[in-house]
Amino acid sequence: MKEFNIDNLVRKNILELQPYISFRDQNEFENPVLLDANESPFGEFNRYPDSTQKKLKQKLSEIKFISPNQISIGNGSDELIDLIIKVFCEPKTDSILMMNPSFAMYGFYAAINENKVVQLNLNENFEIIKEDFLNIIKENQPKILFLCSPNNPTGNSIEDIEFYLQNFDGIVVVDEAYIEFSEQKSSLELINEYPNLIALQTFSKAWGLAGARVGIAYSSIEITNLIYTVKSPYNVNVLSQNLVLEKLDQIEDFQNNLNEILKERDWLKDQLKNLECISKVFPTDANFFLIEFENGEKVYSTLIKNKILTSKRFPQIPNCIRLNVGNRDENETLITILKSI
Repeated sequence: MKEFNIDNLVRKNILELQPYISFRDQNEFENPVLLDANESPFGEFNRYPDSTQKKLKQKLSEIKFISPNQISIGNGSDELIDLIIKVFCEPKTDSILMMNPSFAMYGFYAAINENKVVQLNLNENFEIIKEDFLNIIKENQPKILFLCSPNNPTGNSIEDIEFYLQNFDGIVVVDEAYIEFSEQKSSLELINEYPNLIALQTFSKAWGLAGARVGIAYSSIEITNLIYTVKSPYNVNVLSQNLVLEKLDQIEDFQNNLNEILKERDWLKDQLKNLECISKVFPTDANFFLIEFENGEKVYSTLIKNKILTSKRFPQIPNCIRLNVGNRDENETLITILKSI
């Protein structure tokens, strides 16, 4: 295991902060009279949810083979990204390092916390140049490194995650929002070897629960405790917790849906190959494609006119549009319009 003193990275005021603790969630009572939280005695959802998400963490622990004490549950991965920055980055002092292009919310939450955002520019294949990485961390000494793998919006996975864990002296966050669509191994396998690693996953993508807003952070016990120190009480509602627990018992349905998306991804890739308006379809390990068009603005506006919503990625990535895999009817509608351009 890599030697690491996590306290040296944490903001001093966070180390001194006393977390909110729900007495009810820390103790077990049989048929209690609940008069402690000023709740209404009426209603189907009149009680606050478990603030520590014990049942959900236990279920995930059994599936992922990671201790419940190493699992944090957030109101989407966005909340967890925000909390991680708040735990480790001193406002107006510390910086984060993120790939460019990548998921914009890393920089957004850093900016809210008044932290500098350092960009690690990717090469023409959207890969990290390791020499550039080493030079940037030496010059800037960022506190947190965000690696999105598979990367959004480019779709490719980041190779050799251990290199970054071994060479970065801060916190390494590997965002695996799209990991179920990839053949690459999850960084969860490295959690107990690298105490500076946080792996983010979500129920918003492959699990089809974007509306439930449930994200997961896997990390050391020390980091998990810090996240629960700064999170809001009852941050994940009871409806979302119960829905995720229900879905986790429907693994066969999940796998069938995942297989269908992967099948449609292959179909869509074949259909996109020979379209005249397309310059390049970038390789993807996710449920979306980044596509370079001859005239991105024309394609984007044409799709909008036909009520097809996609994600315009230029001027950051010239003439590129990101679009995700839909069902067969949606994909056929897309291809029909693109053929007409």
